[in-house]
Amino acid sequence: MSKFNITAASRVGCIRSNNEDMVLVWDRYIRNDAYRTVIDTASLDRFVIALADGMGGHNAGEVASQEVLANLHFFINDLPSGMASGDFYETICEWLNSVNIRISTRGLANPELSEMGTTLVGIICYDRKFYWINCGDSRLYRFRNGELKQLTTDHSLNNMTGTKRHSNIITNCIGAGCKTSFIDQYEFTDDVQSGDVYVICSDGLNDMVPDEHIQQVLGERGEANELCQAAIDAGGYDNVSVCVIKVD
Repeated sequence: MSKFNITAASRVGCIRSNNEDMVLVWDRYIRNDAYRTVIDTASLDRFVIALADGMGGHNAGEVASQEVLANLHFFINDLPSGMASGDFYETICEWLNSVNIRISTRGLANPELSEMGTTLVGIICYDRKFYWINCGDSRLYRFRNGELKQLTTDHSLNNMTGTKRHSNIITNCIGAGCKTSFIDQYEFTDDVQSGDVYVICSDGLNDMVPDEHIQQVLGERGEANELCQAAIDAGGYDNVSVCVIKVD
């Protein structure tokens, strides 16, 4: 098994007044902060490393991202052991439907939380198997042998149309009145290699920093804070959050 050397950072950026992003690393929530840790997968058989990019008026996006990550954290910890991958997929879909209803209902009940929602992307370790999940336009990349590859697909109008005219309009999320949320998920246990670097990020990174620059930073052993700073140096129009996972 492997050790994950992890850095995470979440910053408000140059334009926004509040940070609606949040990162979860095992049992630590990161917002307006930076964090570093090592997870030994030989001694820990389940954990979540995930990022949520919230949306909504007032502080609604902050509430949605935090609630979804907290809900996912406790959900994974409470799962029985021994589920096959197919059963795990079904359980995650059931969880998504449940948390989508919860977030949407809170938005209907409280005008200050109206239309709140969030993206979700991350890596789940369950019974020492690795899965990635994605709902929205936050991203998971893999950096291997000097090359950067996006593993997730953006659920956005940009991706559907192949243009940049619909920037920041997403077609799938949790809450925000989305009645047909779906989640991409994939088991990649056998594909994890020593030396791999996985990057989880909000669109505050990839909207500001091209993939070629992200690849360059990672090639220079850059970590989460360096990638956040690159987005801020480019203008920092949005909150920016990044988690970098280096596999030993």
